[in-house]
Amino acid sequence: MSRIAGSDRDVAWWSARRQLVPVLSTLAAALLDALPIVIQAPLVPDFAFLVLIAWRLLRPEMWQASVALPLGLFNDLVSGHPLGQSMAIWTVTFLLLDVIDSRVGWRDYWLDWLFACLAIAGNSAAGWYVARLAGAPVQFEILLPQLALSVFAYPLVARLVLSLDRWRLAR
Repeated sequence: MSRIAGSDRDVAWWSARRQLVPVLSTLAAALLDALPIVIQAPLVPDFAFLVLIAWRLLRPEMWQASVALPLGLFNDLVSGHPLGQSMAIWTVTFLLLDVIDSRVGWRDYWLDWLFACLAIAGNSAAGWYVARLAGAPVQFEILLPQLALSVFAYPLVARLVLSLDRWRLAR
């Protein structure tokens, strides 16, 4: 007897891979904050946010806005942000991207990069504002190198996410 899909174990593996690869890659990117990298100024991009935005822009139908809450909670716990910062910023970003998707009839690479740049700038500005509310005397100009590196790192992260997506959907 021949089966089109393969054995039950193969079907379960493909289904789990399709569901878990985006989530696990975002969680792995959040764990990069736990690496012992010591720098004097904020230069390292928020790779978890970059991976999250890359997945959201690549596959908008895959995640609803509510997925950003648990992923943001994990990022807050790992990176040391105030509890709820990533949860709120990521959920608002997903909601704004949903509005943009409903308004824009088509997207190409340059529009995706523009939307990612706007999301990265919004994430940096919101994180800076939360730090100011907490009493940190941080000038926004200090974040400009990190913002520039994040904008230029996005195409590399998007390419990595695209290769993960091809592996995820391969048989």
